[in-house]
Amino acid sequence: MPSAWRAALPMYVAPPEVLAASQEWLRQSLALLGLTADQHSPEGDLARFWRDPDLLLGQTCGYPLMTQLRGQVRIIGRPLYRLPDSRAGFHRSLLIARRDDPRASLEAFRGSVLVSNAEDSNTGMNLLRHRLAPLQERGRFFASVMISGAHRQSLREVVAGRADISAVDSVTWNYLTRFSPRETAELKVVGQTVASPTLPLISSLAVGQSLAGELLGALNASLGESAGLRDVLAIDGVIASDETDYQCLLDYQQQAADAGYPLLR
Repeated sequence: MPSAWRAALPMYVAPPEVLAASQEWLRQSLALLGLTADQHSPEGDLARFWRDPDLLLGQTCGYPLMTQLRGQVRIIGRPLYRLPDSRAGFHRSLLIARRDDPRASLEAFRGSVLVSNAEDSNTGMNLLRHRLAPLQERGRFFASVMISGAHRQSLREVVAGRADISAVDSVTWNYLTRFSPRETAELKVVGQTVASPTLPLISSLAVGQSLAGELLGALNASLGESAGLRDVLAIDGVIASDETDYQCLLDYQQQAADAGYPLLR
């Protein structure tokens, strides 16, 4: 067992209320188990963070989990959000455009400019690719695709007019509408994708099954003891999960490829 664990929840770090609540949830959960860990969030290199052999508790995106990390990390569980578009352990992508854009459906954005947060994002790429597969023509739907690096930045690109539309994680969108409404005031939802499991909480394989179960219990216990955390994070609990829960993401990938749309473009 490592002498110095590492733990961070780096996937939802804005607005500040959400970041503070996530950090407190992690702190309280580890305290319940009498564990200590370096809780500094990774700066940029998420792939390295996810593979850290000293990772006690972290969070990743479901698509990299299945395409890059299979068999390399232990899945602790996934959150049960209580948000309009994220419930019962599932979330989805919301398709976001400028509020003053007259187009009101995804189909109307054919030939437009898309901004995606990352090429390996489930909500920013994979679910959108699946949604567009029946609509594409000769493997293309957009005039061009930009990569922003983060959902929040994607929204800024749309507001600024540098892109026309983006697919954004429904949890991110609802956190922003609740706590930073100025960032969403000039935007609207023009569609949505199919649902997929929420972002998995993971650990290094060095974390045994027994400790993984204790972590799951502590995460739920700390939420149960703090109505404030449950309210800010809109999480009622965490349910045990494994790779089979995320197989649907690879199914969506294959369905898009079978339809002649293997790449988001």
